[in-house]
Amino acid sequence: MNVLGGGGHGGLWGWNPSPRKPKQQRKRRFDSKSQSSNSVEASGGAGHWFPLKQAVTAGSLVLTGDTIAQLSQRWTKAKALNQQDGKDALLSDHDWLRALRMTSYGFLLYGPGSYAWYQFLDHSLPATTVGNLLLKVLLNQIVLGPTVIAVVFAWNNLWQRKLSQLPDKYRRDAFPTLLYGFRFWIPVSLLNFWVIPLQARVAFMSVGSIFWNFCLSSTLSK
Repeated sequence: MNVLGGGGHGGLWGWNPSPRKPKQQRKRRFDSKSQSSNSVEASGGAGHWFPLKQAVTAGSLVLTGDTIAQLSQRWTKAKALNQQDGKDALLSDHDWLRALRMTSYGFLLYGPGSYAWYQFLDHSLPATTVGNLLLKVLLNQIVLGPTVIAVVFAWNNLWQRKLSQLPDKYRRDAFPTLLYGFRFWIPVSLLNFWVIPLQARVAFMSVGSIFWNFCLSSTLSK
């Protein structure tokens, strides 16, 4: 009779607790969960294909750069005209359509696009060597830089229904803007690839792009 023992592997009172998993197996499951969590964190959201956090960050900071550009332009204009109500004009004459145009560019294009670009670079050049660092900076300038300028010029002219003027805009402003960007973005890119982790790179470059967006917004408003 196996009343108390429950017989065989029944355990006390017939209750059969599930056997404890080996430590190695539990550790392996923990490692897989940790890797999954890290991949979700690196993707900038809850595992979705659209990097919402990076998009919102880029859109917000592009808006900040455009706002500074508009305020600066109105302040300069009011000062040149010796307007006494210059402070009122700074707030009342804001071009909200222009602000929406630039913000949508940051949210829909720059944020997701640049994040995908940085993921591609880190996947293609994973080793943290000086050679890879310099190659990333070089590729950033000769691929991402011209692409950003081409896209933001096209996006701006599309919103303004001036696509027919886009070739003239490229000929007049694209190359000077690109050269000016080299002087600013090369040192910023070196710091970005050398120090900043992948999940924070879009935010870091977007903070730097507050100044750059000020320049772009000023150029696009000409």
